[in-house]
Amino acid sequence: MTNKTNTDLHVVFRALKFAAAKHANQRRKGGDDIPYINHPIEVAEILTSVAAVCDSDILAAAILHDTIEDTDTHQEEIETQFGPHILSLVMECTDDKNLPKERRKELQIHTAPHKTPQAKLIKLADKISNVRDMGSTPPKDWSLERRRQYLDWSEKVVSGLRGQHHQLDETYDQALAAARARLESEEKNNH
Repeated sequence: MTNKTNTDLHVVFRALKFAAAKHANQRRKGGDDIPYINHPIEVAEILTSVAAVCDSDILAAAILHDTIEDTDTHQEEIETQFGPHILSLVMECTDDKNLPKERRKELQIHTAPHKTPQAKLIKLADKISNVRDMGSTPPKDWSLERRRQYLDWSEKVVSGLRGQHHQLDETYDQALAAARARLESEEKNNH
């Protein structure tokens, strides 16, 4: 194994350790009370298994993609520990929490086509993970309509991310179809 490979792996494992510490007391919104760290790990896993991504900067940024948005992490921490390139990818995937939720959602739709190819991969893997969760373990307090609205919104975001990797596009479509099928099934069972 080359020193470059060891260095690359080291960056990914440092990102895992950093994100695990930052997300330590958080849980996913879904019904299974899943530790939050599972989500960024899944995003990186989707990138490696579906898109064959092995770029350590992309994988580290995928693991760190929610740290600034959802924890007390500051940009300077990411830059100091992981460098300006990983920080720039993380920032491309970070919503500005100072804005109202609806404005943040609009911005995700409008900025998606303008992201770098690397950030598009991360955002698409993130949406795949979220849509899978929406289909399998949705938030307990979300109505069927709210879940439907989330899926519709995610589809609008993903339309601006498409074209970076065909298999990621297909995987998103499959996850969306499965989540919609579950909604329809639950809707029928409720009537």
